Amino acid sequence: MGQKKKTVALDRDNGVAPGLIAKTKKRLVVAGGRSHPELTHAVAEVLGTQMVPVEHRTFASGEIYSRFEVSIRGCDLFLIQTFGEPVNEWLMETLIMIDAAKRASAKRITVVAPYYPYSRQDKKGRGREPISARLVADLLKTAGADRVMSVDLHAAQIQGFFDGPVDHLFAKPVLLEHFRANLTEEDRETLTIVSPDMGRVRVADTWSDSLSAPLAIIHKRRDPKVANQVSVHEIVGAVEGRTCLLVDDMIDTGGTIVKAAQALKANGARRVIVAATHAIFSDPASERLQDASIDEVVVTDTIPLTQSRRWENLTVLPIAPLLARAIHEVFEDGSVTSMFGGDA
Repeated sequence: MGQKKKTVALDRDNGVAPGLIAKTKKRLVVAGGRSHPELTHAVAEVLGTQMVPVEHRTFASGEIYSRFEVSIRGCDLFLIQTFGEPVNEWLMETLIMIDAAKRASAKRITVVAPYYPYSRQDKKGRGREPISARLVADLLKTAGADRVMSVDLHAAQIQGFFDGPVDHLFAKPVLLEHFRANLTEEDRETLTIVSPDMGRVRVADTWSDSLSAPLAIIHKRRDPKVANQVSVHEIVGAVEGRTCLLVDDMIDTGGTIVKAAQALKANGARRVIVAATHAIFSDPASERLQDASIDEVVVTDTIPLTQSRRWENLTVLPIAPLLARAIHEVFEDGSVTSMFGGDA
């Protein structure tokens, strides 16, 4: 058989399986679509590498073309694509890039989607509705994705939609670091964590534990037949004279957050600070969030924000270091869970 191959013997005591050691070494490569090239570049920079050059075209008919300009054969590819506007175009580009990578013989393809598309369509609320979050998972798997990585999924059950490993990351450590460094002494003494609805209570509860602050809950009612329409009913918990930190996974049009902030101020809140992972900011979110009831908004850059959608009291935190660390753990067969105290 030629040159003798190096082997690893069975070691039951240490849980080591027997096998052969290949001459080839693993190689991590990072590529990205056109949705957020700044984020892809930042992740690659933190990892100490460069982005794989990819040729992208959109033909006059609207068809998308993607081609890897260098060989990625045998590589562990991390494909970074987030899903701001236009969502459907970026989704199609992602599927095409996965197919190109598969045909280019990438050894493993991990789709890093900081914001998972169609995540709010995770179940049927009424008859004859689709479960689009599941459909997206099926599309990624069919295209050739081996693994998916995302940040703050709208519903944890989405992890079960993908037939393969899913790394569910949390932006909470990034946001917490900011608030621990920037909250005033008065803010700390009067801090109350507020959940904008019943669906975010569990997340708000973990914030409450981390910041040693009491929890308040806003009970809201949404018309299932009218999109982005919310009415606030009542607040459970003491907010008068306190600094309220509203925590949510995403802000789309801003209607929910603004009505929640107005309700808090109407009930005597001293300050209202909003913290969210995904700044979708569909119009007219930027204008709404400058409402007098909101003192500050803090988000991450999982979705690109143009200068026209930023304002003085908006703080955008980088998510690249978190993604880079998770990618490193996956590539090195380490533990993503250890990044979040066993919660991932």
